[in-house]
Order: sequence, then C-alpha cells, then structure tokens
Amino acid sequence: MKTSTIDNDYFAEFDRRQRGIEIHLVVAFLAGLAVGLAGMLGAGRIPGWLSQIHDPYAYLALTVAVGATASGFGWALLTTFLAVVATVVAVMGGGALRGSLDPALLGGTTAGLYWTVTLLVGVGLLAYVTRRSDRWGDLAAGAIGAVLVIDLAGRATQGFAGAHLWPLPASFVVALAAVGVLLLRRTAPARARTLAISAVAAGTFILGLTVLPA
Repeated sequence: MKTSTIDNDYFAEFDRRQRGIEIHLVVAFLAGLAVGLAGMLGAGRIPGWLSQIHDPYAYLALTVAVGATASGFGWALLTTFLAVVATVVAVMGGGALRGSLDPALLGGTTAGLYWTVTLLVGVGLLAYVTRRSDRWGDLAAGAIGAVLVIDLAGRATQGFAGAHLWPLPASFVVALAAVGVLLLRRTAPARARTLAISAVAAGTFILGLTVLPA
C-alpha cells in the first residue's frame, strides 16, 4: 500500500510537471506572436523612439521572462527559440498585411535580424541560469544587464537605431534594465554583485571600442 501511494504521488507530480511544460510552451508561443504583431502593427503609428524601444527591448523582456520560468535548460532553449520564431512570424505576417513581406523587418537589416535572434535566444538561456542562487546566477544576471547596455550604446551612438534613442529613451531603457536585473536576484549582496558585473563588463567593452582604431 505504501509503495502504491508513493507511485501515485510520483506520477501525479510527473503529470503536473508535464502539464506545466506544455502550458509554458503554448504561452511562450502566443506571447511571441502578440509582442511581434503589436510592434509591427504599431510601426508608423507610434512615436519613433517608442518603436525603437519595442524593437528589440520588448522582445528581450519577453525572452527573459520565458527563460527565467522554464523548467530546465533544454526547455529554456526550446521555449525561448519558439517565442523568437513566433515573434519573427508575427512581424512578417504584420508586414504582409501592410504590403511588405520582409524577414529583415525585425532588426532593421538582414544582419540585424541574425543579431537580434541570436541575442534573444542567448539572453533567454542566461535568464534560466539566473535561477541559480550561487555566483553563476549572479554572473548570468550581470551578463544580461551588460548585453542590454552594450546593445543600447551601439544603437544610440553609432546610428544603428537613429537619434531617437538618445538621451531620454536610452536612459529609460537603462533604468528598466537595472530594475529587471535586480528582480532576477533575491538578496542584496547578489544584487550588488550583479550590478557590479554589468557595469564593469559593459564599461570595459564600450571603453575598448572607443580606444581601438577605427
């Protein structure tokens, strides 16, 4: 009788876990569609700075949420990629409705599309690692913050996204990124380490670009 009860509990927990994974997959896909379609349909109807914040930072926020709530590293990879694919499909679908079927609509150019997809999936995987309570989790959260700041600096200062992002929209994105990174950690020391990692990594990278010959 005891063995039977244990088996029933095990299979009930297994069933709940599987249902949770299935729901997570569906929600990730639908969220990707919603975020991508909202950005595409809003293009040209909302201020330029808001559109450039949406692409790619709304997508980054989506992948962080998807990756951080995945039940395993493999599932984080799958669900993040699924959300990104859904976003690309939604952007292309929205573009088709407006008479422009161009896969480079996400990211601005073909190279921008590849970079954006790679960035989104990578950030989603880092977000999963932030579930760890050790230094690896701090490092992953700090890396997310650094990637966001580096990408934003490139877009705001090198013309990749135009002048709309500087200075107030860029400051807004940095503030949101800092808040999001802090929410990924649970203790004050972990948050302090995460902010330090983000600041040092982003600052070193940006400083290196400024001192290197063109």
